[in-house]
Amino acid sequence: MMNTPEQNFAVLGLNLPPAPTPLGVYKPCLIDGKYLYVSGHGTVKDDKSLIIGRIGENMSAEEGKLAARQVGLAILSTIKTNLGSLDKVKRVIKVLGMVNCTPDFERHPFIINGCSELFAKVWGEDNGIGVRSAVGMGSLSDNIPVEIEAMFELV
Repeated sequence: MMNTPEQNFAVLGLNLPPAPTPLGVYKPCLIDGKYLYVSGHGTVKDDKSLIIGRIGENMSAEEGKLAARQVGLAILSTIKTNLGSLDKVKRVIKVLGMVNCTPDFERHPFIINGCSELFAKVWGEDNGIGVRSAVGMGSLSDNIPVEIEAMFELV
């Protein structure tokens, strides 16, 4: 018998940061029929502070990948806060990852793997890996290294 997403997350031994609150005029997530749309999330840590930095300038690719995992945790926190359980999500449909990096940095997919690998562990390889884009940006709000938005199918 397969584990539930909640059970899979518990096995990872990771903490969910507090669900971020909007800093602008938008909703953190929106349900439309059987789909959950999650707004762009940043690098919120357990103490509500942000991971700050620009990849290729003052942050390594490995640090950027960990930052992307932290964004994935913030997304999971928003899901759990608004839906009550990660088990209410059937699968990941799409992930859009934006990387704050220098113009010569070319490993955007490597960075966003930090989030994608987390989702694959929570929902399993079949349901945790969706379609994806990973793009470089000249800057991101508050100089965070990564911002990610996602779309999920609900159970």
